[in-house]
Amino acid sequence: LLASATPSTESFYAAQNGRTQLVRLTKRYGGNPLPSVQIVDMRAELAAGNPREISLALEDAIRRNLEAEKQTILLLNRRGYQTIAQCEDCREVLKCPKCSVPMVYHKSAHKVLCHYCGSQQEPPPTLCPACGGKLQYRGFGTQKAEEELVKLFPEARVLRMDQDSTAAKDAHEKLLAKFAAHEYDIMVGTQMVAKGLDFANVTLVGVLSADLSLYVDHYRAAERTFNLLTQVVGRAGRGDKAGRAVIQTYTPENDVIQAAAAQDYQRFYDAEITLRRLRQDPPFADQFTVTVTGPEETPVRRAIELLRQGIGNAAKKPPYDTLGIQVIGPAPAPVVKVNGVYRYRLLVLGKNTAPVRELLAGFMRAFVQRPENRRLHIYTDCDKMD
Repeated sequence: LLASATPSTESFYAAQNGRTQLVRLTKRYGGNPLPSVQIVDMRAELAAGNPREISLALEDAIRRNLEAEKQTILLLNRRGYQTIAQCEDCREVLKCPKCSVPMVYHKSAHKVLCHYCGSQQEPPPTLCPACGGKLQYRGFGTQKAEEELVKLFPEARVLRMDQDSTAAKDAHEKLLAKFAAHEYDIMVGTQMVAKGLDFANVTLVGVLSADLSLYVDHYRAAERTFNLLTQVVGRAGRGDKAGRAVIQTYTPENDVIQAAAAQDYQRFYDAEITLRRLRQDPPFADQFTVTVTGPEETPVRRAIELLRQGIGNAAKKPPYDTLGIQVIGPAPAPVVKVNGVYRYRLLVLGKNTAPVRELLAGFMRAFVQRPENRRLHIYTDCDKMD
């Protein structure tokens, strides 16, 4: 028995095609109406002279909620204080020495931190390591959101829920219990505040940046964004009072955001399944992600290129030439280096059948037996989630 307000595209496709039985719940539990949703165009906020990450509309909604002695949940799926440090002269970004990602400034600990390997610099550097120019810190994470909320609403009790504030044992449960007891008026946090929470006194939900997960290089990016927005909007109005949600975005015309604001899964699904059919993404084909990793970039790139050539040539010959296999890539992983290890991958599109698995397994066995690959690793995922 599978139950979800936002089922995966593959699950709903199976139900639509009779592979599973579909039962719809058309009303909210208790008969409560869905929250009303307002989309705020942050481009217009900037044009109107509001440089803050909290729009005037959301500020007004929070203020009214405080006056009514109701609670508010705000989602910002990015922890830290400022998320990037860039040189004013050469424009280089301060990156982790072990990973190909920017270091994030954490004000509470007064250090810059890598969210992938945990590397840190304390105190935060002020000069560019490349040219010696001045580093300018910018960006917006949950710590800065908390600070901005305290300035805007000094009378409010603000709770931050992210990986930093819940690191201690049982901290997550204790903080939620305090919020349930109305010891806090506003809770701002990462995606841990988006699902499964049921607070009757929460009548307002705000999404500070709806675009963060939308333009990621993954076929599930739209689905994940729709799910996250739909789930967090559903945290409002679960008691006897009507709920309201404010979604801040720089792309208000985007159909995923429009569908999430309307709480219209069918609208999202119809558009998503059309795109998946055109691109041959799951459920119309399976995606095998073949990844090669190693401590030096050049051998990794050379090995993945040889794999692409080998798998591509084999897919054109019997007995595999009738299976419709496509090979795409290779390309660096979205984060190419993590903790000193480089990662490159290619996609093999085809049905998850025994012949396809045998083809890939054969190349993996040959890969580990080659002496030049002794410092490299290879693994394959089917329909990889990230």
